[in-house]
Amino acid sequence: MKTEKIKEVIENILLELHDDLDYRKEQRLVDDKLFDSLDLVTLVAELGMELGIDVTAQDFVPENFNSLEALTAMAERLMEG
Repeated sequence: MKTEKIKEVIENILLELHDDLDYRKEQRLVDDKLFDSLDLVTLVAELGMELGIDVTAQDFVPENFNSLEALTAMAERLMEG
């Protein structure tokens, strides 16, 4: 799956969680507590369903969830592996 398609899928998931955030600009979704633990669990479940990836405890670090770009990079890496 191409990067742009992955990014589009992730952005749609993010918009379902919080349509009031600009995901193309936000760089600290977790660090600034814009996402709570329920948001992260929902996001991980949706990523699994939409992209067929398993986010493990090792991947579950703020750096992977702070921005659309970080999420896209993680998803690409997990899809390759």
